[in-house]
Amino acid sequence: MDARAIAMGLAFALMWSSAFTSARIIVQDASPLFSLAVRFLISGLIGVAIARAMGQTWRLTPGQWRATVIFGICQNALYLGLNFVAMQWIEASLAAIIASTMPLLVALAGWALFGERLRPLGYAGLAAGILGVALIMGTRLGAGVDLLGVGLCVIGVLALTAATLALRGATSGGNFMMVVGLQMLIGSAVLFVAAPLTEDIFVTPTWRLAAAFTYTTIVPGLMATFIWVLLLNRIGAVRAATFHFLNPVFGVAVASMLLGEKLGPLDLLGVAIVTGGILAVQLARQADRPKAGLSRAAKPG
Repeated sequence: MDARAIAMGLAFALMWSSAFTSARIIVQDASPLFSLAVRFLISGLIGVAIARAMGQTWRLTPGQWRATVIFGICQNALYLGLNFVAMQWIEASLAAIIASTMPLLVALAGWALFGERLRPLGYAGLAAGILGVALIMGTRLGAGVDLLGVGLCVIGVLALTAATLALRGATSGGNFMMVVGLQMLIGSAVLFVAAPLTEDIFVTPTWRLAAAFTYTTIVPGLMATFIWVLLLNRIGAVRAATFHFLNPVFGVAVASMLLGEKLGPLDLLGVAIVTGGILAVQLARQADRPKAGLSRAAKPG
């Protein structure tokens, strides 16, 4: 892994993790699904325009179209949609911690569904990740965390796992920015249908809403997704997903700095355990990559 790939991975992790804090700000002044639909519409149109300026085409391969549609629905409509709704009731740091378990779920799916074997380090990482999440959830449940919000985040991370497993088809064949723009437009279309059916649409114009919306549209929405797709193409999904071990740390840090969210000692211990578990799983899967049939077939993150 070269210096450029490391820089891309660090940038992606920080951008991706900061999205939970900006989302928490947005849902205080606007209905979640409608605001997310508008965000994806803007980001998608910008992405497609940039792609066309770069000479890219929307004539994707069948595999790219299939993966792009699945990714647009699973990540953008389901994962982010459910997280936006959930953050009306739970803190951004907790949502970030739940979402950061995606690499553990991908590894678990590889073992349970595809027969992928892990090294002992990988199994230890899975066990540590489960333990860390249980520790965090135990402290939050004791403090009276909103169970609906937690449940929505859990469903969302399962959808993100499915999207990650389907992503390889969208990274081969070029047209990376076009893929980014189109999957956002697909998510936007789904959310524009869901919003009036599930929520009372409202927007309260404030400076913090404008700032958070602009940031989340451009940085986590467009730049982070583009960097992630480029990183997948550069070093492969198994190695790229190693950077996800930074997400719980960055997510908690950004929420603490900008929103003043507090974490107790057991929360911090749980974050450290989850972080270590994610890193162990990804290092084990990276070492096993030449042997793993799943990594050749689906290359999950």
